[in-house]
Amino acid sequence: QVQLRESGGGLVQDGGSLRLSCAASGRTFSNYVMGWFRQAPGKVREFVARIGRTDGMTYYADSVKGRFTISRDNAKNTAYLQMNSLKPEDTAVYYCAARYFYNPDYDYWGQGTQVTVSS
Repeated sequence: QVQLRESGGGLVQDGGSLRLSCAASGRTFSNYVMGWFRQAPGKVREFVARIGRTDGMTYYADSVKGRFTISRDNAKNTAYLQMNSLKPEDTAVYYCAARYFYNPDYDYWGQGTQVTVSS
């Protein structure tokens, strides 16, 4: 089992920044690909970004490319999502997720953290 706990959400104005953290425990963190997802009210959950286990390779949804940066610190068992130039349409509950490196689907999810961007 892997336990994930997000933090860092909150209320920010249009154009502002936030940094989300995802603290992991329970298994070897570096064995897991880490991802961030979000779900806005009335919408399905959508992919935001992911980062490889140890090579630092990243991939982003087009909607956040150039504004968000995903990173990880394997020594601290923590993944991050730096969000800059936030827009009202970024308002959502943000979830971190982990998948074992050879699994196609994410196995573990955090409880989510609310991000609200006011216009």
